Amino acid sequence: MIKIYHNPRCSKSRLGVAHLEEKNVEFEVVKYLEQNVTIEELSQLITKLGFTPIQLVRKTEAIWKSDYKGKELTDAQVIEAMVKNPKLIERPIIVNGNKAVVARPTELIDTIL
Repeated sequence: MIKIYHNPRCSKSRLGVAHLEEKNVEFEVVKYLEQNVTIEELSQLITKLGFTPIQLVRKTEAIWKSDYKGKELTDAQVIEAMVKNPKLIERPIIVNGNKAVVARPTELIDTIL
């Protein structure tokens, strides 16, 4: 089943949900700010995306700027930072089996449907 890692307060994330609804596909919503994402789950997402951990970080977030910016961090430390502060995770992430995309722009969703 398709999953969307969703933040209802994010306009891009809401567009992702709307796009999936328009395509009439069944999907599961993971409100990752409420349902804690584990290190293992986030690591799997990063692998499916084909990203390095730092590529999934929202570097404009205040917590990143105050606590992490400019520091030499290992991949494991970056993942730990995102698990501890899920606001740092780029959104929305759509997963379909072993494939995933960060839906920016929203049309990227179509590449994995």
